[in-house]
Amino acid sequence: MDPDLPALIGLSVVLSIVLGAALGAARRLRRRRGAWRSDAAAALAACTRLIEMLAALQQHRGLSSAWLAGDAAFEARMHARRRDIDALMPALMQAAAHENGMTRPRLTVQDATLFRHRWRELTDGLERTSPEHNIAAHTRQIERLTAIIAALGEARIELPGAAALPPGLARNFAYRLPALSECLGQARAIGSAAAAAGHCSAVARVRLLFLATRAESLLRQAGEVDGGQASGLHARQQVDRLATLVRTGLLAGPRTTVAAETYFATATAAIDSVFAWIGASAQTLQQALEARDPARVRPAVAAPALGRRAS
Repeated sequence: MDPDLPALIGLSVVLSIVLGAALGAARRLRRRRGAWRSDAAAALAACTRLIEMLAALQQHRGLSSAWLAGDAAFEARMHARRRDIDALMPALMQAAAHENGMTRPRLTVQDATLFRHRWRELTDGLERTSPEHNIAAHTRQIERLTAIIAALGEARIELPGAAALPPGLARNFAYRLPALSECLGQARAIGSAAAAAGHCSAVARVRLLFLATRAESLLRQAGEVDGGQASGLHARQQVDRLATLVRTGLLAGPRTTVAAETYFATATAAIDSVFAWIGASAQTLQQALEARDPARVRPAVAAPALGRRAS
């Protein structure tokens, strides 16, 4: 027998094992590359529901702040938004349960449970707080929610889909536009309380000017990658209208000159336009996840607006 034959047989066995392992790894990699689309679709659906909750939380903040400032006309709508938020809590818990199965979860059941507990604490103590403390408590809760949305969007949609999705679209959907809506939401809450009280404090003036600057920056960044969506153009017009009202109706003199209802309605129209933009971005993302050729994806021209429940 050839003395080299055992060595050759051993070498062929080793090569077969290595080749089999490489082929198995390649198959697993192909499966993972395909699986990101289903994970992204699940995250897109979860984020869409959480963005609905974000809109309701922002509205509840503005309504409850104006109510605490003495305008009883906001009470019925405030309670309606509270019911909306309670109805959306199961979606948060479901998103957390799904995320718990991931290798590196961005949301845990414990996180979601704590979020729900803090919301109950906020509403239970609402009648005993001031407009300023109420705005701060709502804002902390909203910041937690926007952080969850941004984390899910980045980890499950933006990063794994970097080569397949239109550039910047996932970041618009999960980060820039929710952050823009929150700037406007804070301006709505602070401005509604000021309009209801008839004057704008020095602290509120500084905050409103900061929010306007931040909103303009986010609007510009989002507009650079939105692909010319009609919803984006409409949002720019509505945000400009609100910024003008802030300067002329709240900051122009020692007394406010705009009615709380008028200011709240104008701010809500601007925020609704941003949520419509988010909805159009979600539609475009959905199309991109279903298409294998990113070049065939076209921006959505219209989408159901999220958060339009101000009346």
